[in-house]
Amino acid sequence: MFRTRYRLLVALTPNSIEKIRKKTSRVSSVRRVALGMAAVLFVALPGTTARANVVSDWDAIAATTIVTNAHQPPAASAIWFAYMHLAVYDAVDSFDQRYQPYIFTTVPPAGASEDAAAIAAAHRILVNYFPAQQASLDTQFSSSIGAISDAPANIAAGEAVGEASAQALIVARTGDGLLAVVPYTPPVGTGFWEPTPPAFAPPQTPWLGQMVPFTMTSADQFFPGGPDPLTSKNWIADYDEVMALGSLGSTVRTAQQTEIGLFWTEHTGQQYARAFRGLATQEGLNTADTARMMAMLWTGEADALIGCFNAKYSFSFWRPVTAIEAGGGNPLLTADPTWTPLSATPPHPEYPSAHGCATSAVTSIVAALFGKHVSVTVTSLVTNTTHTFSRTDDWMNEVSNARIYAGFHYRHSVNDGRVLGRKVAKQLVKGFFRKSKPNHN
Repeated sequence: MFRTRYRLLVALTPNSIEKIRKKTSRVSSVRRVALGMAAVLFVALPGTTARANVVSDWDAIAATTIVTNAHQPPAASAIWFAYMHLAVYDAVDSFDQRYQPYIFTTVPPAGASEDAAAIAAAHRILVNYFPAQQASLDTQFSSSIGAISDAPANIAAGEAVGEASAQALIVARTGDGLLAVVPYTPPVGTGFWEPTPPAFAPPQTPWLGQMVPFTMTSADQFFPGGPDPLTSKNWIADYDEVMALGSLGSTVRTAQQTEIGLFWTEHTGQQYARAFRGLATQEGLNTADTARMMAMLWTGEADALIGCFNAKYSFSFWRPVTAIEAGGGNPLLTADPTWTPLSATPPHPEYPSAHGCATSAVTSIVAALFGKHVSVTVTSLVTNTTHTFSRTDDWMNEVSNARIYAGFHYRHSVNDGRVLGRKVAKQLVKGFFRKSKPNHN
């Protein structure tokens, strides 16, 4: 795995700091010009909280960069969030080395700024992967750095740590399958995926399921068992459930269930970025603890989605909007050629549920960090409402039901996604980001 193969220990001397500063001269120049700028401004979103620390600040900047500006799709967006937060985690953890590094560690010079390290790592990752946005990222970098109350030499030393951590991550992930051209032609016949209305868009991000994962041994390490046979009783039950509850014109779905179904159709990366930042603020996390939490959550979500998309494009199972029009491939089922889901179906195969995979990983990691009985607030820009959960299980259960209410998935698919995400989280918590062993030398 990348974590073992590319782990680095770097000693940052004055000469090495100067070399890194020269490599980033353009950024430093912009910083000097903009040193008097006010701190980065963030647009208030429903349910968001006040500024917590620079890690949260740059998570918000990442959301704008990845989602708003680059328009990366929901599942794939987790990859770039993971890149950034892993680099930030390694940079920040270098200062007290409380936890195991992911790839990089160093001994920062005395007095080096931890916040500057976090900012520089985040900025370098985003500029590397989204070079077209460098001008705005440089401006935000300058504003963030300018808000640090510390000696210029300490800030520069911190920047060098962040730059080194980011470069280690970039080198480690080179050739990992990001945005690779992965041909995909779905099988033709009953039970197989085909483009869905209204856009009939081509299959989305088949490369995601072929990526080298972050903590799994392979993309198919937790490969699920597959969809239920079309002749099974379970398939009949799942078909009838989504047909009744997931229809746009459903007469059995309640108003509350409709709101829940729509609530979770917001871009997942955007929605969860806000929720994670809110959790960090609520729990009063400092820069180091926020860096670790964010790295765990985004890496777990990314790996769960890599595993999920590996299975999606392996099974190529059909969506409800296709199956119900055709009668489900079973004479005991009723077809409805006019059936329409509550919301537009995402453009990729059905099994397993991506939100089931991602949210299972996320809720499992949150439970490992804070316990199952922790308050979590999530907002939605689709419904402009706020949902607050007092238990991680309630959060997970609502998302599971939401995918049925929206008309996207069958119950079996959501349940298998939950299992996959939980396995990813368990392995991550057990083997990564753990407390460092005391050095008795």
